[in-house]
Amino acid sequence: MSKKNRNKLIDLLQYLALRSFGMCVQMFSIDTALFLGRVVGDLVYWSYRKHRARALENLRLAYGSTASEQWIRRTARGSFRHLGMLAMEVLYAPRLLKLNTAFRYITMKNMGASMYVVAKDRPSIMMSGHYGNWELLSFVMAAMGLTSYTVARHLPNPYIHRYVFGVREKTGQRFLTKKGATATITEVLSDNQIVCFLADQDAGSRGEFVKFFGRDASTFRSIALLARMYEAPIVVAGATRIGQRFRYEFNVEEVINPEQWQGKDDEVAWITARYTKAIERIARRCPEQYLWVHRRWKSTPRK
Repeated sequence: MSKKNRNKLIDLLQYLALRSFGMCVQMFSIDTALFLGRVVGDLVYWSYRKHRARALENLRLAYGSTASEQWIRRTARGSFRHLGMLAMEVLYAPRLLKLNTAFRYITMKNMGASMYVVAKDRPSIMMSGHYGNWELLSFVMAAMGLTSYTVARHLPNPYIHRYVFGVREKTGQRFLTKKGATATITEVLSDNQIVCFLADQDAGSRGEFVKFFGRDASTFRSIALLARMYEAPIVVAGATRIGQRFRYEFNVEEVINPEQWQGKDDEVAWITARYTKAIERIARRCPEQYLWVHRRWKSTPRK
């Protein structure tokens, strides 16, 4: 439904339902809320046949004959449960995520080289995939006293958009919505600041096709173009859930510096393939924490 054709009453009722649910969730402890998230994840897994089938098919495409059908079904169900827990964490974020208490819940790993990159007076790009708690990417930057801007999709319901983004901004995060964000991104990078991306989304038939789990996946060229234009290092990271509680390990997988791609035959293709491979390594760490329901291999190359 387009913005012009949206029903304001339905949008408002959806918003009120979300706020009421959020208030009920916050009556419980975070551990209880996460348990409810796992229950919701199970309900969605068993109730939404289309999404379950898509997750199962994506796992079969990714792992092929190297994984048993039992493992694939267990991992798909785990992915839905993890997504339910993540939804609860977003609702709980204002109570849990404070800049002065963040590292009670987040353990940092392999930050040495990346800290040198992002703390330096130069533009830089942080990225992750739909893995673990991808919301923590820009929050970790804020907790370390660094200003960053996350490129995010504008939610179709305007009431829910203002609420969800307001919740996220209370944790110190700053957002640029994808529509019309290009000019602002260039301003941010020109000002030697950090831009955060989720870099594992389908880019259509005109995207850069690189290998993801051994299969051609359409990937946006814009990140590589920006990195090359501003000579901005790329930091690829992921936040992995530890156990069933609100505990995460934030791990930097790879730092890609400009001198590594300069002089390559196709710099954009090389950059895109390199960070996509790093995101794949992150996803392989705990496959049940990856969002297998999204259509990563939706597009095919144009002939």
